[in-house]
Formats: sequence, C-alpha cells, structure tokens
Amino acid sequence: MTTRGETLRLATRGSDLALRQAATVRDSLSSRRLSVELVEVETTGDQIRDELIHRLGKTGAFVRSLDEKVLEGELDAAVHSMKDMPTERPERLVVAAVPERAAAEDVLVTPDGRSLDELPEGATVGTSSLRRKAQLLAERDDLTVEPLRGNVDTRIAKLLAPSLQQEHQERHEAEQEHKGDAGDGDDADPDADEEEEHPYDRTVEEWFDDLTEFERRAMERDPDVEYDAIVLAKAGLHRAGLTRYVSMSDLDPDRFVPAPGQGALAVTAVDGDLALDIKDRLDDPQTRVETTVERTILEELGGGCVAPIGVHAHLEGGVVHTRVRVLSQDGTEEVSVGRDIPAEYHIDAAQDLAAELAEQGADDLIAEAKRDSTGADDDAATAREEDEE
Repeated sequence: MTTRGETLRLATRGSDLALRQAATVRDSLSSRRLSVELVEVETTGDQIRDELIHRLGKTGAFVRSLDEKVLEGELDAAVHSMKDMPTERPERLVVAAVPERAAAEDVLVTPDGRSLDELPEGATVGTSSLRRKAQLLAERDDLTVEPLRGNVDTRIAKLLAPSLQQEHQERHEAEQEHKGDAGDGDDADPDADEEEEHPYDRTVEEWFDDLTEFERRAMERDPDVEYDAIVLAKAGLHRAGLTRYVSMSDLDPDRFVPAPGQGALAVTAVDGDLALDIKDRLDDPQTRVETTVERTILEELGGGCVAPIGVHAHLEGGVVHTRVRVLSQDGTEEVSVGRDIPAEYHIDAAQDLAAELAEQGADDLIAEAKRDSTGADDDAATAREEDEE
C-alpha cells in the first residue's frame, strides 16, 4: 500500500482534456495526503488521426497504452474516461476507483444557439459516434451526419471556423466599402463623413485583436466539412473550459441516451494494496453502482464498437433508474426500455435486463450492425466513442 511520502505515478494521455481530467484525480488524491505525479503517455489512438473511432481496435486505442505501462510496473495507475474503456480488462488490472461523476448527458453545440428542432432541413451535424448518429437520425432523418474526430478543442474549432471566417470577410468588405464611400468624388456631401457611421463598432484590426488565441487558431483552419452543429458530451465540454465559445442545447437523455460510463472517470491499477488504497481515498459509491449497471448491460449485450447502444443509470435511494436504447445504424429500428432495478442486486438485475432486451430484438440489431460494419471489431468494448467527449 502506498504510504505517506511516496509519490504515485499516474498515467494520462497528453491531450488538454485528458490532462485536465487527470489533474482533478491528482488534486483529489493530494487533498487526501497522497503525493501524485502525472506522466503523459502517447497512445495508439493519438497516433491515428484520420481513422474513425469505431475502427480503432477492440482493446481500446486510447486505453491500452496507458494500462500496459501500469501492468509492466513503469507507472502505478492510469486515468481514463470510463466510456473509452473496454468491458474486458487484463486479468490483473482492476478499476481501483470511480470518482464522483459529472453530467452524463449529450449536448448539441452550435455557434448561434439553435436547438435541434431549429436546425434547417438537411443540416450537417458532426460526430464520429455511431450511437449519436443513430439517435440523431431517429429524431430527424433529414439530417446529414458527418464524421468528426479530434480532441474537444479541435472539434469546437472546426465548428467555429466558417462563422469566424465569414464574419472576418464581412467586416473587411464593409470597412472597405465605408472607406470608399467616404472618399467618393467632388460631388460628395462635405458633411457625409461626420454623419455616416461605421458599419461596425470596431475596425477589422480591433475585432481581430479582441479574439482569443483559440479563436484565432480556429479562424485559420480550412475545414473539409462545414458543420451546422456538433454533438459532444456535456462533461467533456465543461472540463475542457470551452463553453464560452459556443452555445449548448441539452439533449433529452431519455431520447439521446448517453454512452455507458459517460461523464465518469476511472482509475485503473494492478489488483492489490495500492488499488485498495486508491479506492478508499477516491471511490464514489453512487457512481460505482451507476456505471457498473451501464457497463454490465453493455457487456451482456455484446454490441461493442459496431452497434449504437445507449445506457444510462441513476441511483436514487434503493433504486437504479435505468434507460437503454439499442438502434440500427441508420436509426430506423430500435429496442428500448426504461426500468427501475434494485440497487441491492444491481449486477444481477442488469444482466437480466440485458437478456430481456436481447430477446426483444436487440440481438438482431447488434448482429445486423456487425454484418454491416466492415473492418470493425465485434467485442464488447466502448471504443466506438473514444475521445468523443
């Protein structure tokens, strides 16, 4: 067991969001008298930039590299977004702690505050999540859902780039026209310069100077796709500190059922005294029950990285309110259920619920998704949404 004075080496990915998440774990452990050092590890998923999430491999391209360091003894523990984690783990590795969960819901993110219902017909929405795509199409089959990868800041930048570029162009053209009008001809009204107001409150240069560094980088992008909106996890957007740049519209979690484990972090470690020590200091019992229900159902269904599956559980008193939605990839078919299961027997009850869903047709939808998904692995991992916060 780690003792006072020793330093726990905590593995994390090097993305801004991953570092922020790992820092919350470090700070929580530090407040409980455990010294922690964050160690950045480059993962397979970080090295593959253009391949869709659900084709990255069954063991979890953003998870595997960190856990290997822990299993080899190079590092003591690792921090993951729980929804990235495969349901199958190496034998010696355990989820030592699940800290208190943040918001589990998805949000529609736009530059101008429009809701899903307010998006124009045929609007382009960005996501690389099969679950989000299917749920969007089930709600509005007119939408064009295009792939969107990258860290949260990259995705927000891709969304903002066209509107920033357009505003820059409009301001520049208006300023040039204003300058031209002010100096036109001998017949111009001598009082016109005083009466005519500048079309904007600031010059183009002043407007640009007021942009943040993030907005300037976004404006320099040349996105392949112009998105009207994108869908992200609410927790990831808040953790990344990017909410001030966009407008968010909450998506009803009964219709847009979150991914299993969404909003939760997990700390993995080798089974033993250190894992128990981390659990004692950091584990949140409510979040542990909720995410165990969600991941048990996912594992029992076996949809893995190819089937759109949403599972959300909320513990209240002695009951776990559970919502599951399994869809076809195009969103035209689904099997869904809402059920209250007893917290005392939450694992067994979750297994029973998954079996019931399978009998109702979830197995058929998952099998069809596996047949239709070329090159995707068929294990029960959540790799389809890795880095999709």
